[in-house]
Order: sequence, then structure tokens, then C-alpha cells
Amino acid sequence: MQKKHMERCLFTLLVLLIFALTILGLYRVTKHSAAPASTTIPAVSPAASPADVPTATSSPTPKPSPTPAPPDRVDSYAVQGIEVASHQSDTMHWRIERIEQEGAVCYLTKIYLLDPGTQIRKATANWERDIQYPVDMAAKVPDATLFINGSGYVSPTFPEIPSNYPGSSPDYYYTPLGSVTVTDGQLFRRLTGVPYYGLSLTRDGLHMHVGDDPADVLAANPTQTWSFYIECPVIRDHQSILDPNWRFTTAPAMRTIISCIDEHNFILLTVTRDSSSALTMRQCVDYLQSAFDPLWTYNLDGGPSIALYYRLSPDDDWVRVAGGTSKDADIMAFAD
Repeated sequence: MQKKHMERCLFTLLVLLIFALTILGLYRVTKHSAAPASTTIPAVSPAASPADVPTATSSPTPKPSPTPAPPDRVDSYAVQGIEVASHQSDTMHWRIERIEQEGAVCYLTKIYLLDPGTQIRKATANWERDIQYPVDMAAKVPDATLFINGSGYVSPTFPEIPSNYPGSSPDYYYTPLGSVTVTDGQLFRRLTGVPYYGLSLTRDGLHMHVGDDPADVLAANPTQTWSFYIECPVIRDHQSILDPNWRFTTAPAMRTIISCIDEHNFILLTVTRDSSSALTMRQCVDYLQSAFDPLWTYNLDGGPSIALYYRLSPDDDWVRVAGGTSKDADIMAFAD
């Protein structure tokens, strides 16, 4: 009995020893496992400040390119003859040349305007009261440096009116021809149902009308008009529309003719009798088409009514180049 008791005690001690050793082993394993690993911890960059954070930005809005100035064609034409005078500024360029065309002394004026809608001007005599010398009317356009005569007119000396005008000639004395008359935006005449043959100036430039309805002409809000006979539009869309049966087609005469090359460039042809010779309208049209191929051409008043004047600055006196010795109803002036 005593022996068995001893064996049980030894067995119990052995079990306790094994248990103690097991606990000690587990403690060591746990201690080593808890030690920090020797791995490198990646560095964390400090948070970027708002100023450092890249943002999606758009490119600066490109500024629109400046609109190129329209071409000045005055110098692109071959010089036709002897230069009489020229003027050039930031907004205007013109040159007058004396030429001989088929034996007639003429003046060719080449004009460039930056803004024709504001730089082409009109001055008139007193409506239904009188006609005036061109140079006197020019005083009403103080900033002009060039002018020509304008509309044909009705007077006791020149009483002819178109057959489709209502009334009789005296009803139109001392007024320009044309079924529409506008000066400085004010309407002086509108003959309803009578087609308009003439020129009109609107904000976007100078235009020629060939039998247009007065309502359509006025719908564009013209500031000025000039007119003459119904046959006076002689070139349209680069093509001759000259009436072969018009008496002036084959009759030599003094003339003032304006041609539009494009909306900024114009040609004036002033035909004189300085050499005792003049040109027919057919000769004028043929010359202008061959030399300049204009978009359109209109014949203003002619004969003794022609006028061509210039001055190099608005402070100078007017210099007469041709005509100007007879009174007219209105003028067309060109200003800086």
C-alpha cells in the first residue's frame, strides 16, 4: 500500500513537471513571437497641402485673332497715267490719275475705305427750292477730302421725268430723280410701285439697285440715296447690262461714273472734254471691264454737272480737278 502510494506521488510529480516545462516552452515562444518584426515600414509622405495638390486646369481661353483689315487695292492697280494727287490715312486711301482714253482726257480715282457705310457722305441743295454749286454743298461735309457730283435732277432747264412717275415735271423741280430719296436717314420721296434705279448707302456699304421695289430698298434702312436715269446701272455682277438703245450708249459726253470693285474699294471715272473729245458709255463700260472687272458700275449725272474735287486735309481749301462749274442737286463725298 505504501509502495503504491509512493508510485502515485511520483507520477503526479512527473505530470506536474511535464506541465511546468510545457508552460515554460509556450511562454518563450509567445515572447519571441511578440517581438517587432525587422521589416522596413514604408515611409508615409506628409499630407500635401491644398496648394500642392494638382488640379485639373483648362488652358487659358485663347483670345480671338483680330479681324484682318480689308485689302487696300489702290496700289495693286498698275498706274494708268500721271498722278494728280493722293491721300492716305488709317481709314482711307485715294489717288487721282490723269489718263487719256481713246483721245479723251479722263481722271481715274482709286479709293479704299475702311468703313464705307460711315465714310461715304451726301450733301444736298434745298429740297424743292434750289440747286447749288458742288463746292458749296461740300462745306456741309467738313471732314471730307474728296467729292464728286451725285444724282441727276429735275429743273426747268432739265424737266424730263420717267413716264411712270405720278404727276408732272413741275412737281419734281429742284429734286433728284429716283423713286426713293433718302438724305441722312430722312425719307423725302417714296413713289409706291415705281421701281428704283440708283444707289443706296446702308450700314454695311454702298449698293446698286436695278428696278428694285421701293419697299425693299427702304427695308434695309438706307442713310443716303443717289439716282439718275433708269439706264444708269451699266454693269452688274461683273456683266455689262448697258442698254444698246439708250441714246448715251453711243453719244460721247462728259461723265461721272462709279464702280465697285468690292465693298471697300471703288473706282471713279471722270470723263472731260478737255481735249475736245469725250467717251461714249459703251467705251466707258468696255474700259472699266477690261481694266478693273468691277462688281457693279453706275453712271451718275454727267455733262456740265460733272465735278471732281480734292484736298489733302480737311483744313485745306478744295482743289478743282474737273467740272464743278454748274449747280447740282447733291454730291457724294468721301471722308476719313
